[in-house]
Amino acid sequence: MKKSLKTRNITVLLLTTIILFLSCSKEDTTDVGTETTAEEVISATELKVSDEAELISEEVTTIAEDVYEADEISTVSKVFYRSGYLPDCAIVTTILTDTTKEKTIDFGEGCELPNGNILSGVIFLSYAKDMEMATKTIALSLIDFTFNGVAVEGNASVVRTRENTNGNPQSDAVASFSGLWPDDSTASFTGNRTREWIAGYGSGFWGDNVFLISGMGTYTGKLGNVFSKEIITPLRKEAACRFIVSGVLEISRNDATASLDFGDGSCDATGTLTHPDGTTSEVFLRRFLK
Repeated sequence: MKKSLKTRNITVLLLTTIILFLSCSKEDTTDVGTETTAEEVISATELKVSDEAELISEEVTTIAEDVYEADEISTVSKVFYRSGYLPDCAIVTTILTDTTKEKTIDFGEGCELPNGNILSGVIFLSYAKDMEMATKTIALSLIDFTFNGVAVEGNASVVRTRENTNGNPQSDAVASFSGLWPDDSTASFTGNRTREWIAGYGSGFWGDNVFLISGMGTYTGKLGNVFSKEIITPLRKEAACRFIVSGVLEISRNDATASLDFGDGSCDATGTLTHPDGTTSEVFLRRFLK
């Protein structure tokens, strides 16, 4: 995923992780704006907020990836590069030290991305200045950052590998984020994510980027319930689609486990939730869409 950047000194970086959907409801579709029964592992409302938290982490990662990619390609190829993803309202500033690059991605009081998400505040990145390194660690933090009205705090440490065993760029992140929603409720996510860039790297257009995401983490919902989340089948995220198009995520609480199947590759907001008793229901995740 590449994005246009307005860089005051240079351009670029990384971090993310996570889930998307869009579609119409049917008679057997669970609208995640309503509650499910108390016996369920996760209620419809909690599932909706969990997905929104995943989207926030995912978008932060995508932006970091885009900025780092631009820096890497521009430096190594000696040709200016940008993907066109970041709009002009996102200002990227670079500060060089003897050994590091520090990138400030400033969204001001409000900046709308091509996918409709509105961000404000700053994403801060710091990494080694030597762009020829095969692997490096990127430190990511947020400053007065909001995402679609949610005030987000947190940080991540990302190990960036230029080529994994498949020959693709890969990012391994350890991240911790918390959010304060407009209704004063809170939720948080902590986890490890591996993000393999399987298509579109260096093409010059952000819309052809494709990622495979794996990993596990802990999600604490608005009601204080704690859930373990593990990706069983890698989640496929295509930049041209707002939603995760395939993959399976397991969600556990206490001794009960449910699984969420994101589908067959279609770009829509529906998924299939399998409950602990084996029954299934179709769910519709808005991801901040009204």
